Amino acid sequence: MKNEELARAAALREEDRHEEARELLVALSAQHPDDGDVARATAYVHDSLGLEHEAVPYYERALELGADDRIGLFTGFGSTLRVIGRYDDALAVLERGLAEFPGDPSLRAFKAMALYNTGQDREAVSTLLKLLAEGGQTGGYARAVAYYADNLDEIVKPG
Repeated sequence: MKNEELARAAALREEDRHEEARELLVALSAQHPDDGDVARATAYVHDSLGLEHEAVPYYERALELGADDRIGLFTGFGSTLRVIGRYDDALAVLERGLAEFPGDPSLRAFKAMALYNTGQDREAVSTLLKLLAEGGQTGGYARAVAYYADNLDEIVKPG
């Protein structure tokens, strides 16, 4: 029954009937409080409706219970924490994600945003430059961009 309800909620979201999906998932979460995948789906639907604050406890429970789509959970939760102004918490979640999935580009991109929000501009720019270089987005200058990502303040003196 639970799996059918999860599938129904997913279909409702695909039909842009997010509020109906949210109602279904909130009820399902109450019935299955120890199911990480239900918590994950409930977190995601809250985010899709712009209800980030309400999504937080579902993200916490989903991670605690070991839900599937761990990269998506870490990315979504980190992003949610960032947009509600919980920057240090966002960095902590994104770091946890990177500990499990080292080098994941989406986690690194959201980490760069959180770094910026915490005033760590140099680290944020460095992270983004590395992502660009690694992704082949620097038009043949990957080596130089990767070098300068770690040496942003370097000045070559004459001579």
